[in-house]
Amino acid sequence: MLSGRVFVAHNVNFDHSFIRHELSRAGLKWSAKNKLCTVRAARKIKPGLPSYSLGNLCRSLDIPLTHAHRAGGDANATSILLTQLLGWDDEGIIDKMIRKTSQDQRLPPNLPHEDFDALPEKPGGYYFYSREKKVVYVGKAKNLKKRVAQHFSGHKITPQRQNFLRDIYSISFEVCASEFMALLLECCEIKKLWPIHNRALKKFDPKFGLYEYEARNGYRYLAIGKLTKQQSYIEMFHSLHDAVNVLLKLAAQFSISQRFCHYGTGNHENNDCVLMALPDMETHNESVHNAINFLESSRPSYAIVEKGRNREERSCVWVEKGHFYGMGYIPSDVAITDVSQIKDYLTPYKGNAYVIQLIEGYAAKFPARVLRPSVAKTQEYDYDTF
Repeated sequence: MLSGRVFVAHNVNFDHSFIRHELSRAGLKWSAKNKLCTVRAARKIKPGLPSYSLGNLCRSLDIPLTHAHRAGGDANATSILLTQLLGWDDEGIIDKMIRKTSQDQRLPPNLPHEDFDALPEKPGGYYFYSREKKVVYVGKAKNLKKRVAQHFSGHKITPQRQNFLRDIYSISFEVCASEFMALLLECCEIKKLWPIHNRALKKFDPKFGLYEYEARNGYRYLAIGKLTKQQSYIEMFHSLHDAVNVLLKLAAQFSISQRFCHYGTGNHENNDCVLMALPDMETHNESVHNAINFLESSRPSYAIVEKGRNREERSCVWVEKGHFYGMGYIPSDVAITDVSQIKDYLTPYKGNAYVIQLIEGYAAKFPARVLRPSVAKTQEYDYDTF
């Protein structure tokens, strides 16, 4: 029955994946050579309608629809819709769509083919948008067109995949100099936008931070607490145990009274400590200041510089005292006398522990691309060697 036929459905890849899966379970290997999506055909032949869901199309085009969302009712309505589209198709659009090589048939039903055609075969980050223009997925690629096409291939029938494809109404992209730059962009954008269909990179972030604050009495305090988006931290930790150990060592090394240290849970001060006279405020605050400086000075600042998106620029990632500051592109003809000046050309990004882990791993793998503030003149480096 199916051999040599054109497989037609409203959102054809959704139905095709289920039919193919069920036939495979029955021991029958089959895949349609030619497919036609009536969603995409209707968009081309009848543009400008308020909605292209089957129910709304039937209302707009006066097509009878009984038992909606049931196999028989939807199939009958789709066959009537197909007949009408064939009658309205004066430009041979459907013939072009069912050709074996037609890229349209592989795309999600709501995605304009122009968005896919605009993708370059270059490294970069890409964004999928919902009907409401909200980002629902962020990805990175070594080859943007090839990677995005992979999202639309295959025949998985899981609800997550089908909902994912149905949610894609448009695509935008940002070209990057390398897959490494694209990966950092992906991580930062997921952290910033929190898209509904991104799951993998939402895990394993540190949970605790070391904070410093000044109380009303003028004394500075060090405290361990849960990380929040609103507060700036001195250092972040994966476990409360690690955070407490660092604070205990700092307090001992710089003679900071336990009364001015909060450890997140419990209380490490004793009665003798409470009864003791308060230390000199200026001396105490200076000790806290020195402890923070010691912790920050132990973290490195450096840049990773390599090829840009073209010969006129170089890409750069800047790490400030162990924290990801930002990234961007510097004109090749700019003379920089101090490596720290590089960050003036960069776009600041809010990073996380995973981003730092990626950067540190990359810096260890390619040490020749790492420039540190101790280097006097970065313009003396031969960027073409990168």
